[in-house]
Amino acid sequence: MALTSKDIFVNLPVKDLQVSKQFFSDIGFEFNLQFTDDNAACLVIGSNIFAMLLVEPFFKSFTKKDVVDASTSTEVILAISAASREQVDEIVNKALEAGAKPSNDPSDHGFMYSWSFQDPDGHIWEVVYMDEVAQ
Repeated sequence: MALTSKDIFVNLPVKDLQVSKQFFSDIGFEFNLQFTDDNAACLVIGSNIFAMLLVEPFFKSFTKKDVVDASTSTEVILAISAASREQVDEIVNKALEAGAKPSNDPSDHGFMYSWSFQDPDGHIWEVVYMDEVAQ
């Protein structure tokens, strides 16, 4: 029997929690206030997908490893799906207007369209639309 999980919580270190919360709110995301305080904010990405934005000192309390500086190094690329090509553009344009840095130019493979940005801490977010009919 394959292992399955009901939810996913991605933990990301952030330098300024208020800046991160404002940034993701400006894009259109919401937060689960039940899991949000001065050290963390629970970003709701989907019905069972969450990113825990943790201030760096709190994040460090969960690991013995050094924390990667996402503004200079990449450990992970967070890919989220969009309902259409237009929604990909809408999300990335909102992110750029809210202060994100561009990551990669839009990429069009016919059946798949993606575009990415870097959040205020340098984490890379790739927004992807896949046309399952065109595959």
